[in-house]
Amino acid sequence: MARMTKEELLEKLFHDDFEHLKGRKLRLTRVRVPGKEVCLAHVIMPSESCIYQNLALHIGVHEGEDHRGEAIGMLRFTPWESVVVAADVAVKSADVQIGFMDRFCGSLILTGGLMEVQTAVKEVVRFFDEVLGFPVCEVHKS
Repeated sequence: MARMTKEELLEKLFHDDFEHLKGRKLRLTRVRVPGKEVCLAHVIMPSESCIYQNLALHIGVHEGEDHRGEAIGMLRFTPWESVVVAADVAVKSADVQIGFMDRFCGSLILTGGLMEVQTAVKEVVRFFDEVLGFPVCEVHKS
């Protein structure tokens, strides 16, 4: 397929208005229309305190609690709202805590023991694959 020039693209997009718009400054905005997928599933082995601090996972813990040294599970979803379902599946499948959840970007960070985090991440990926029919990625760990 041949590449299209900017002018050809504008002519195709604006049909009748193209002649009127010629020579004018235009601003194009790209809008992301997400599909449905689990595009990141990663487990970080028990972590150093600097990782917790850089991810701000040490903020807001109850006095006396220290989650440093626990495993971290990171997941990313589209559409972004599906992170709420993922968080529900994760906490019901293993003894993990939600370190961070962003329903506007589709990011979920889980913390807990290594086996619990691995179980939760694997169950979330399995659920999205088998029950919801999402394309999923492999679970990686480091």
